Amino acid sequence: MHVVVLGAGYAGLVLTRLLERDLPDEIELTLVDESPDHLVQHELHRVIRRPELTTAITVSLPQVVDRAAVRVARVEGIDQDERTVSLSSGSLSYDVAAVCLGARTAYYGLEDVREHAIPLKRLSHANRIRAGALDALRSGDPRFVVGGAGLSGIQVAGELAALARDEGREATITLLEQLEDVAPNFPADFQRAVRDALEDRGVDVRTGVAVSGADETAVHLESGDRVPYDQFVWTGGIRGGDALGGDRPTVESDLRLDDRTFALGDAVRVTDAEGEPVPASAQAAVREARTVAENVSRVVGADLEDSGSDSDDFGPRLEPFAFDPPGWAVSVGDGAVATVGSRVVTGRAATALKATIGAGYLSAVGDAGTAIGFAYRELVPDRVRRDRSGRRSPGSSSNRE
Repeated sequence: MHVVVLGAGYAGLVLTRLLERDLPDEIELTLVDESPDHLVQHELHRVIRRPELTTAITVSLPQVVDRAAVRVARVEGIDQDERTVSLSSGSLSYDVAAVCLGARTAYYGLEDVREHAIPLKRLSHANRIRAGALDALRSGDPRFVVGGAGLSGIQVAGELAALARDEGREATITLLEQLEDVAPNFPADFQRAVRDALEDRGVDVRTGVAVSGADETAVHLESGDRVPYDQFVWTGGIRGGDALGGDRPTVESDLRLDDRTFALGDAVRVTDAEGEPVPASAQAAVREARTVAENVSRVVGADLEDSGSDSDDFGPRLEPFAFDPPGWAVSVGDGAVATVGSRVVTGRAATALKATIGAGYLSAVGDAGTAIGFAYRELVPDRVRRDRSGRRSPGSSSNRE
């Protein structure tokens, strides 16, 4: 019997490690991803200002899986009827599959935005943002525009504000959001605290504005206004991967596309056991992986029990996914905003919580040394900055909390 996990993001890697533990040794397990490395996506924005974090947030798949075979290839299509997967280098068949392919950046038909903006999905994107921002900062007082005020957009705007401060430059940073609040779909008190944190760092937050296009020098709004920029970053939404036709199909709380194909993470829209939509997030993906691991194990166990029998039952009872997040955290430069239960936390406590989450995840999927190093860099930032003449400036600080 062959179990296949497609995609090695949060959902796929956590699921694979759980299946290695739970499935019988005779079950063949394959993890497929287009990269040989797992990227800790929720810390990718840090690379804009701290490129040295690249190694801390990049985890080699062959080094962190146990008995699963890692196949490096792009998933190009899934035939659920035939239970086959088309890859950029051949194909494979499966008895049970989990689709964890993540999401792509959505441009909503705005091709000129696609042409002129930089997304933030890969290390190469973070490096491009950093290089362009440094060039702009060192040649004047630039204007940065970030489209989309979800968690990614908030974190990019915060990093650009901190980078400008580190370089001793003034910069205009504008964060655009079509909906009426930053961090849409999150609690109102969390939204207010995030907006305050952004504005405290000089970010011009504009909500209720829709982007209609872009050219080489400005973002165009539906109102007719133009927002000039020297660098334009787009985090305005997500779509499904090409293997799913660009769609994010909806799955119910059993997290299945069909009896033999599960789907989870950003690749799909999830409705939980309470009938509530689940936000696309790393936290949700990890929790969904735990439910799918249990359910794949039940399907495989039922198959092994029924092998050679004429059983015509309806299959095993599956565990429904219930999403009850303990809280949320978002970085804003060197600071953070977090929720703990019903409380909103800012300042050093929120920064420590955000760092702990990142280190905890790295410890779970990587190694202790990487996690400890990451936590140290987050919790003990470099307070000694070089001034513009190249001398050390003992009074400068990378943490204004």
